[in-house]
Amino acid sequence: MSRDARAISDLVVPRSGQSVWLVTLSAAAMAFLAVFALALAVSAAQLARGWSAQLAQTATVRISAPPDEMERQTALVLEVLRTTPGIAEARVMDSAEQAALLEAWLGPDLPLDALPIPRLIELLETDAGPDRQGLRLRLSAEAPGAVYDDHTRWRRPLVQAAARLQALAIVALGLIGVVMTVIITLAASASLASNGQVIAVLRLLGARDRFIARAFVRRISRRALLGSALGTLVAGALLWVLPDLGSTVQPLAGFGLQGPSWALLLVIPPLTMALAWTASLATAFHVLRGVT
Repeated sequence: MSRDARAISDLVVPRSGQSVWLVTLSAAAMAFLAVFALALAVSAAQLARGWSAQLAQTATVRISAPPDEMERQTALVLEVLRTTPGIAEARVMDSAEQAALLEAWLGPDLPLDALPIPRLIELLETDAGPDRQGLRLRLSAEAPGAVYDDHTRWRRPLVQAAARLQALAIVALGLIGVVMTVIITLAASASLASNGQVIAVLRLLGARDRFIARAFVRRISRRALLGSALGTLVAGALLWVLPDLGSTVQPLAGFGLQGPSWALLLVIPPLTMALAWTASLATAFHVLRGVT
């Protein structure tokens, strides 16, 4: 930017006043909110992919039987699974693994020996998968205490919930952009309207409306860029220090920004600046046409 253009910017858009703080603070606040909305959208997508991948080709067989029948029914179930097409692997989960699954709900140091906990057999299915209805009928005939669960009733609600969270986050990002545009439009309109005499003098000196508008927009855009950079930095720092929920609650593993997804935060300041440039430029031309 030339010195003359910078001088025009300083005349058209004052260095102090309500419009200065309005643009800067609103950009910071909207960027702060956008970071968390973006993190929610990315996290929801990651959770949906993770839950789908973990549960897509897995299943369990739950065996509920008296203690003296447990070993016999377990052997029968394993034999049924071994001879069932579409089952790639079947293994009995040990007590430590079952305790880890129940820890999130019942707490640590769970005394499994004192509780009537069913035995679980974990299955890994092939891509084609088994005949599920036929497998259920065969299990009910040979091991009445065995129940086959392909996780469908668990997987579908989880994936749907994650998809709705993602949609909600995207809507929130859109609303943030709309609010930011409205605030910048109002600030630009107020600032130009309050400097009508300055604009009239510049026109007498030969300045075209396009030149005045661009000089004005440069100042607004720089303020929006500065405010959004500060808001993004603060929100990113808060996200960084949040505890890892996946380390304590396994279903939430992957929640938050992970790895390369942190780079998405770098998009917010320039995107805010572009939004401010577009909104303030359109507002400037609209106001200048009404200033005589």
